[in-house]
Amino acid sequence: MAKLNQIIAVEKGVKSKSLQDINAAHAKVQKPALLAGISRTYQPKDEEGEQLPPESTRVQVQGEDVLREMAASLTRLFDVTATKDWANCAARADVTVEGRTVVADVPVSYLLFLEKQLTDLHTFVKKLPTLDAAESWSHDPSTDWWKTDPVRTIRTKKVPRNHVKAEATEKHPAQVEVYYEDVPIGYWTTVKFSGALPARRVNELVERVEKLQQAVKFAREEANGAEVTDRRVGDAVFGYLFG
Repeated sequence: MAKLNQIIAVEKGVKSKSLQDINAAHAKVQKPALLAGISRTYQPKDEEGEQLPPESTRVQVQGEDVLREMAASLTRLFDVTATKDWANCAARADVTVEGRTVVADVPVSYLLFLEKQLTDLHTFVKKLPTLDAAESWSHDPSTDWWKTDPVRTIRTKKVPRNHVKAEATEKHPAQVEVYYEDVPIGYWTTVKFSGALPARRVNELVERVEKLQQAVKFAREEANGAEVTDRRVGDAVFGYLFG
């Protein structure tokens, strides 16, 4: 008895061959000259008239033959696809991570959906913003944000000062240079807040997604290993269509 993964493996080739056969059949019946034949003989009006040989053209394509050929090709495709789809309805497996069953008795079609969604989730989770590692963060229950410890900094103001480079004399005024001095006038106390996630949390989420991805792949392989019952749908369909 065949397994589902074996049917899936041959389905692509069967589809390809059927498409080629259909295109070939379509091309045949679209050429009127291949379906046409003729036979004619010549008889002169009297015995002394010119004698001409008979002419004939054979029919090269017979419509019923084309139908039988196409039905034979498509019957294989219909049977393979039916076998796969019927088996997909019954093929199931548990998604298990580290001994814990996350989702039980999952059909193959849903396992394929899960794989696609988890790929997108993996991309999303890896790009989550993380807290600046240069800061020390703690959780603030009152806001549900992360915050840093208060940092106190001095606020200064530039105050002009005079520097006498040379005292005044009877002949020259004093030489004075103006410079500015930073004078403390107050203090800033700064607390930073963030809604980002700790890197530890992001790494944990990425690891969980990756474990579930692996579990879903294992489950799909297990489900695809189920034995299948061959379905004979094509004969019934084409027996009705072309019979």
